[in-house]
Amino acid sequence: MFSDTRWQPAERAGGTPDVQRRVLIVEDDHDIARLVELHLIDLGCTCDIASDGEVGLAKALSQRYNLVVLDLTLPELDGMNICRELRQEKNYTPILMLTSRADEVDRVLGLELGADDYLTKPFSIREFLARVKAVFRRVEALRAGSQNGDKATVDHGELQIDRMNRRVKMRGIKVELTPKEYELLLLFALHPGRTFTREEILHTIWGPQFQGYDHTVNSHINRLRMKIEADPATPGYILTAWGVGYRFADCDELPEGT
Repeated sequence: MFSDTRWQPAERAGGTPDVQRRVLIVEDDHDIARLVELHLIDLGCTCDIASDGEVGLAKALSQRYNLVVLDLTLPELDGMNICRELRQEKNYTPILMLTSRADEVDRVLGLELGADDYLTKPFSIREFLARVKAVFRRVEALRAGSQNGDKATVDHGELQIDRMNRRVKMRGIKVELTPKEYELLLLFALHPGRTFTREEILHTIWGPQFQGYDHTVNSHINRLRMKIEADPATPGYILTAWGVGYRFADCDELPEGT
């Protein structure tokens, strides 16, 4: 269950949104699902609930959501497999995993499969809502950046990032990225030459409340290199700053032919 002993209605985040957000809750514990739903409704969201994994996956694939709140231990199909299936089907709806498993291995595996955040039971409603708001803020900040006059496309050599549509092309070919991979690439591409420590990357991409690990950053960087680099073993765009972190190549460092 949750660590809070008393429940109060959640305070609205910035009032009612112009477009109501839709959240899918995949949770087999009816009490937890209902309580999560009530607090999300108070944030201005509409919610659907699925009590088993197969139904949850079907809903996530057939309808458009702004967030999936996904329990890890489910009947029929577990949360890890749901996350894997969604990402394989190129569905990049943000995923917040809920689980009673506290092992680091499970946390890292969930993130590597494409989950955006991970919350271990028991947890407080206040922390849950903070995580949800952080996911919404990151997505909306990226969208607002394009709409408020920032450069709509970011070009570096043969890499092109369409910020309005969140699309990436390398050498004219579309690159499929998870939400976190996209945010990570955009962070680097907007600051060529700047070195980011792993701690800075965790704070910026996953949020200051995220209790993450350096391994999370390393694994995302490795997957991103596999998708955009001609030779991931000798990267030309996302470079390692040994002993510090990572940085995006300056214009004069880009691979030849770009």
